[in-house]
Amino acid sequence: MEFANKEYLLLLLLIVPYLIWYLMYRKKAEPTMRMSDTSVFRNAPITWRVRLTPLPLLLRLLCFVMIVVALARPQTQNAWQNKDIEGIDIMLAIDVSTSMLAEDLKPNRMEAAKQVAAEFINGRPNDNIGLTVFAGEAFTQCPMTTDHGSLLNLLHNVRTDIALRGLIEDGTAIGMGLANSVGRLKDSKAKSKVVILLTDGSNNRGDISPMTAAEIAKSLGVRVYTVGVGTNKIAPYPMHTAGGVQYVNLPVEIDSKTLSDIAAATNGDYYRATNTAELHRIYQEIDKLEKTKLTVKKFSKKYDAYQGFIAVAFALLLLELLLRQTILRRIP
Repeated sequence: MEFANKEYLLLLLLIVPYLIWYLMYRKKAEPTMRMSDTSVFRNAPITWRVRLTPLPLLLRLLCFVMIVVALARPQTQNAWQNKDIEGIDIMLAIDVSTSMLAEDLKPNRMEAAKQVAAEFINGRPNDNIGLTVFAGEAFTQCPMTTDHGSLLNLLHNVRTDIALRGLIEDGTAIGMGLANSVGRLKDSKAKSKVVILLTDGSNNRGDISPMTAAEIAKSLGVRVYTVGVGTNKIAPYPMHTAGGVQYVNLPVEIDSKTLSDIAAATNGDYYRATNTAELHRIYQEIDKLEKTKLTVKKFSKKYDAYQGFIAVAFALLLLELLLRQTILRRIP
């Protein structure tokens, strides 16, 4: 802890003359009574009130110390810190094509995937985690970071209708999504480098085939866990028409063979999620991945921390006044 106004700490020296004044002159003002013989009081027991007589003085001194410390403006330290932690490097690659709006998972595939991914991120606070989204093309929504608050904000900002509104080309470019994620991991020094790829379709867009991207991942030591999400037959899909939203049943076309081959080529695993509960279970299994040491550099900002000292000073002052006016009150 640092102090912005260190010179105020010199006020603590005033405690010494105050104690001298209290011991030398304060007792002169105490009432006295002449007694012919005090031997009768020699063996009288000392009451607890007498023992607590110095307590108000002690409370007043502590109150003064708290006020002086608050005036000195204590602040947290402002510095970069290197910290060794246990974790791995992970890229989440999530399909955002229009088919992810199907509602066989509640509320729909996209929102279910985001919710489970957010829980997965919260459960791995020490990992470097990034996010790639893909449809007919792919881009990095968030590079790998241990600032999971920012990552979760960017994840929540992924719109379910991003491809429907034309912000990204529609389709399913699995190879592009995987290649983008692997590109973020190529310079990683972590012992374990992982891509978790979630999709509900088969590759029909992009300049890089899924198996080519898988070979690139294998050469860089990246393990890929693939997740096919959607029911086994048909799924209700919301169609926007002039009369409002109408639901049509669309067939579920997940290229399980390609996803399984990608996982096998990179020493990963392929999972099939037909409902939200299975998706939770899959992420829990992936959560058991091995961990490795990482060096994280964090920056902490300064902020004033005097409020607690003021609160303590106020409480001490109230306690002193209460004791002086009640159980430790002196008459006259």
